[in-house]
Amino acid sequence: MSSLSADWLSFIVVGLGTLFLLGEILVNMKGFFGLLGLGFITVYFMSYLDPGMFILLMIVYFLGIVLIIIDGKLINDGTLATIGVVCMIISVGLSSPNWVAGTYAVIGIIIGGLCSLFFLKVFKKRDMWTKLTLLDRMTGEQGYNTMNKSYEALLNKTGVTVTDMRPIGTIKIEDKEYSAITNGHWIKSGTPIKVDHVDGTRILISKI
Repeated sequence: MSSLSADWLSFIVVGLGTLFLLGEILVNMKGFFGLLGLGFITVYFMSYLDPGMFILLMIVYFLGIVLIIIDGKLINDGTLATIGVVCMIISVGLSSPNWVAGTYAVIGIIIGGLCSLFFLKVFKKRDMWTKLTLLDRMTGEQGYNTMNKSYEALLNKTGVTVTDMRPIGTIKIEDKEYSAITNGHWIKSGTPIKVDHVDGTRILISKI
């Protein structure tokens, strides 16, 4: 088992490893970035660890990357991605021979991860990210437009208040309930109303 000649080399090796591994996830480089990243990370872990710990902490490191992928593709709330980053930091931190090398390695993960985003400006994105982005956009726009049209159709229609309007409450029009607002007036439940204005999903009513 050898070691890197200087502590600051941990920053270079881990930074490049993280840069290329995350870059392979973001852009379509046909495995080239992945091989480079795997090579750098392997050099880092092999420099400081015996075979048993090498395998264990490599698994922890790549588990972190897998969690980031799952968060980005499926959940997208940042929770798993945060756990993933913590796993990567723990793996390189525990592998280092001293706190200086460990600090350099942790900084390498952060800088390498941030720099990998620049690949998106230079290389072609992976199709799975493009398709997911387009699908989400189309679904959101279609749902939003459909809802807007259904609300716009309520303009000038009449109905009745289900709850007291103070000035916000619930109304019923054609057996469907909607949240609505008055122009500052309080209206009791069971009062006939008319839709005066619709702005997106905001329904403005007045008493008939």
